[in-house]
Amino acid sequence: MISNQKFEIALAEIKEITGLEGYLYNAEGIAIASTENESAELSHLRAKFIASEESSADYEKFHLFRIEIEEESDYILALFGDGYSDVIGRMAAAQIKVVAVSFAQQYDRTTFMQNVLLANMLPIEVITKGKKLHVEDARRVVFVIDTAKKNSDMVLVTVRNLSNIKKKDFVFQLDENSVLLVKELTDNLTDIEEDELLSEIAAQLVDNIHMEVMVKARVGYGNPVNSLMDVAKSYQEAKMALEVGRVFYAERDTISYGRLGIGRLIYQLPLSLCEMFIHEVFGEKVPEILDDEEAMNTINKFFENSLNISETARQLYLHRNTLVYRLERIEKAVGLDIRNFEDAMTFRIAVMVLAHMKENM
Repeated sequence: MISNQKFEIALAEIKEITGLEGYLYNAEGIAIASTENESAELSHLRAKFIASEESSADYEKFHLFRIEIEEESDYILALFGDGYSDVIGRMAAAQIKVVAVSFAQQYDRTTFMQNVLLANMLPIEVITKGKKLHVEDARRVVFVIDTAKKNSDMVLVTVRNLSNIKKKDFVFQLDENSVLLVKELTDNLTDIEEDELLSEIAAQLVDNIHMEVMVKARVGYGNPVNSLMDVAKSYQEAKMALEVGRVFYAERDTISYGRLGIGRLIYQLPLSLCEMFIHEVFGEKVPEILDDEEAMNTINKFFENSLNISETARQLYLHRNTLVYRLERIEKAVGLDIRNFEDAMTFRIAVMVLAHMKENM
């Protein structure tokens, strides 16, 4: 339901303008917000007014209104003080109704988008309800922000307050692990411009969450889609991007489904094929050197520099001959000469396959 804080602000503004104390209750008479503590007299009059089913009533300095939304009695507004007039009362009630309706619409829109993402609605329901809520086909992409169960509420607030979050965007939580951003995009971008924009948005999410909430977040995002029905597809892609990234690209803070590369293929391989491949590459036993941090750092840096020995040695602050010696030791341990492109690719794929097997064992 609507945050009580929004009603507190609305009542405070009414008091500042009119000088009247304000009290707001739900249809059952339970207090929601007020500018002053309720008196025993108001408590009695409130109960009397609810029982009367009148739309409004005046009791000396107390003035009560029944606020209906979609022909249902949702709120009771009470005003107290001097200087009251019927016009002031009606305007105050109208202001409370505007706040309630505005939030109800946004709440319905968010709930609708959640159901779209989870594929909880039939296609015809998505179309008809989307039109009613003014959520129709547009170019959108889903970002999933993995918070690792840390300060998800604060992350939610931080993302909502970002400067590039527009009225047509959706920001919400589906579970305690993640915050979702469904971002509407413009149609006049080239593919390259759109890729750059999505990368910038993902990086901004990570940076702002780290600065504002002091949480190290990871962001996965799917491919942009043009149909409202396909937003669920972008969501599934964003989730897979995070899952695949966690296994194969743990060093990355942002992961695009469109750039998962070979990781996407390996992630979907059955374990039986993975075991067969590892047996072909390494034989009966996986080399122990794969657990050697120094050796793996050397290999990864060598790959980063496109198998360039001189540049790798420079970045590792090693003599060229020392690096050559390390690579020869690695070749002896794994049976592959990673200075050779074909062996290097085989080794890299084998390491990723082992990571996939470890994740699923």
